Amino acid sequence: MPHEVTDNAARHRYELSRDGAIAHADYRRQGDTITFVHTEVPEAMAGKGVGSALVRGALDDARAKGLRVVARCPFVAAWIERHPEYRDLLAATGQG
Repeated sequence: MPHEVTDNAARHRYELSRDGAIAHADYRRQGDTITFVHTEVPEAMAGKGVGSALVRGALDDARAKGLRVVARCPFVAAWIERHPEYRDLLAATGQG
C-alpha cells in the first residue's frame, strides 16, 4: 500500500493514514515559511517507517510549493539532519 501524504490545511497538518489510524505533522504557515511544530505517529504505526514517510511527503510538498522550512519539531529536525538532500529547504531563521 503506497503512502500518500496529504495536506489537511483546515487542521494545519500533514496526514498519512493507514489501517484506520492517522499520523500527522502539525505546522504553522506564514507567508512562504512553514514551521513544523509537532509530529505524532500512533503506537499501532510505530516502527514501520510511517513517520519518515510522513516527513518526506510533507517536505516534498513544501519544496513543490516553494516554501522555506523551520523545523521546531525535534522529529522533523532530526529527520532533516539524517537526510542532507532536504537541508536546502531550511529557512535562515530555522534554528531552534
